[in-house]
Amino acid sequence: MTKTQDGGHRVLVVGLGISGITTALRLKEIGWTPVIIERSPERRTGGYFVGLFGAGKAAARRMGVLDRIKDRTSVAGHNFEIDRIGNRRVSIGFRDLPGKPLMLMRGDVEQAAFEGLPDDVEIRFGTVPTAITQDADGVTVTLSGGGRTSTERFDLVVGADGLRSTVRQLVFGSHESYLHRFDKMVAAFALPDSLSELARGDGATLLEPGRSMWIFPFADHAPCAMLSWQTEDVDAEFTKPHAERLREVFGPEPLGRALEETLAAAEHADAMLFDSIEQVRMDRWSRGRVVLVGDSAWCVTLWAGMGVSAGLAGADLLATMLQRYPVDRALAEWERRLRPYIDYYQHNAVKQRAFFLPVNRWEMVLRRFLTRGHKMPVVGRFIEQQRTSGKASRMKEADIACV
Repeated sequence: MTKTQDGGHRVLVVGLGISGITTALRLKEIGWTPVIIERSPERRTGGYFVGLFGAGKAAARRMGVLDRIKDRTSVAGHNFEIDRIGNRRVSIGFRDLPGKPLMLMRGDVEQAAFEGLPDDVEIRFGTVPTAITQDADGVTVTLSGGGRTSTERFDLVVGADGLRSTVRQLVFGSHESYLHRFDKMVAAFALPDSLSELARGDGATLLEPGRSMWIFPFADHAPCAMLSWQTEDVDAEFTKPHAERLREVFGPEPLGRALEETLAAAEHADAMLFDSIEQVRMDRWSRGRVVLVGDSAWCVTLWAGMGVSAGLAGADLLATMLQRYPVDRALAEWERRLRPYIDYYQHNAVKQRAFFLPVNRWEMVLRRFLTRGHKMPVVGRFIEQQRTSGKASRMKEADIACV
């Protein structure tokens, strides 16, 4: 294997998101020498709402990241189910789901992890891999950036470059082989302030068959909005400006005050996630000395609420296994331990889809029965049991590295 001047193994980490940063951080801790490349010309900041569950908290704590993450969970206020004409009633929201998540902005986690990176970790912006070949001893990667092309040697390549991963495409094959579409779309962004119909700390859901709006409140930050809808043509969704398309999706009926304020905010949002909802489903997350981490490997979707937690836990466990075993055994053991959790998160996301986006009248009726009936003794006890001690809670709160 190739040795660096300090005797450590050299690893290429592709992607400067949460999974990429934390993988580099942990591999640096165990004596590897990471080189991070990022397609964008600079580090992206900001982001949308995320939840951090126990699996992610435990990993973040071991990395020294958790203390730098500010919990923005609003303990005051209520979650309301609203409609376009201003009717509302108290309902359950994201914080009532199984597990005990911290409510954060994605940028909170990314910034905390980035601050933990040692100054001597090399980061190259505006750089992408264009070819990857490997043998028993290492990986040869052709890198393109800044108008120059270079070929370099690494002991391991980690693809942490998201849903449409370049590393996955180069090493494992076309996106179509691994992306599972749900024919649903999502737009998520921060609002400039609370909606006029809501007090600070209040959240809201507006649910209609095939389209929904969620407002996620924070204790010390303006809320985030998440708009979802069903579509017959995913590719066509990207042919118009995002804000224009959102108005088409939620029209032609009168919008009402809450929806109008949200769509107006979309027109001026500094950053917006606008994408199709898809899972990555793979039989193997590694091939030789190339391994995928985070959304590149599994993308559990926003419905699972476990994307950030799974990314942190996956990065942490990967370094632990590489510290214990040679690379080939480490990757096999890493996947053996992590796979049951990711499979559960993906399956649970499919089940939770109707909670976030009911697509027909029957799903609307069933969801309303459960959410409006949460104050009924039988329904309330069932929901509380699932939230605190059911299988979903156990899987989301488990410290994966200790299993």
